[in-house]
Amino acid sequence: MLFIAVFYFSGGLLAQTETVVRDTVHDFERLDPVMVSGSMDEAKIKEYQTLKRRVIKTMPFAKMAAYKMKMMEDQLATIENKRERKKYIKKCENSLKAMYTEQLKKLTIGEGQVLMKLLHRETGKTSWEILKNYRGTAEAFFWQAFGTFWGHDLKSEFDPVVDYQIEHIIKIANLE
Repeated sequence: MLFIAVFYFSGGLLAQTETVVRDTVHDFERLDPVMVSGSMDEAKIKEYQTLKRRVIKTMPFAKMAAYKMKMMEDQLATIENKRERKKYIKKCENSLKAMYTEQLKKLTIGEGQVLMKLLHRETGKTSWEILKNYRGTAEAFFWQAFGTFWGHDLKSEFDPVVDYQIEHIIKIANLE
């Protein structure tokens, strides 16, 4: 009888221990190190939280842009006539403007900067390269100059080492 009682209670403890270990490991993977770290001062934590809001807000736009760009590239591969290609690009641009202009106008400067980094992350091309490919070098140069006035750099790239916080936010928020 004692053997059965010990076996019963030890089995229950083992089951509880396994559950706690799994929960702890699972939560650790989603743990936000900035929020747990005691070494971060208030300014750094606030800066991180702002970055987190920006990434969460702009990631859907970057995903959509990458998807639309992939579809457009696939369609452009089938069009051989230069004039038809330009017409198709203009048609795509107009449909995107109609769908997203109002939402993109509401982005702040900081959100725009994060969006450009996320575009590079998702497409493998900087905003400068995208503009240059579809609109030409002169227009890309114009928008680069205009963007510089507002603190943007169309040639900004996403670097997973430098932008580790963005990568971490994407991972913990399940944005991929």
